[in-house]
Amino acid sequence: MPPPQAFLAAAHLGTRVVVRYRIEGGMTDALGELAARSDSECTVRTRRSDVVIPLALVVAAKAVPPPPPRRAPRAQPGGPALP
Repeated sequence: MPPPQAFLAAAHLGTRVVVRYRIEGGMTDALGELAARSDSECTVRTRRSDVVIPLALVVAAKAVPPPPPRRAPRAQPGGPALP
């Protein structure tokens, strides 16, 4: 299995990825589209914001399937019933 930095260097921009990386006090993940990369960092576009991750801090990375379709909103109590 190639190192995660090699995977990120070879992945096409726009690929949906999850990247695990070191932060102070532990680890965290970024899930989203690979938006940019350079020799020293990559950017993952999550639902909330772009996350710039130094490649030296990456411990794991892989492609993930597209997200499932969003579900319809639930009916509110006292509102019309769903069919």
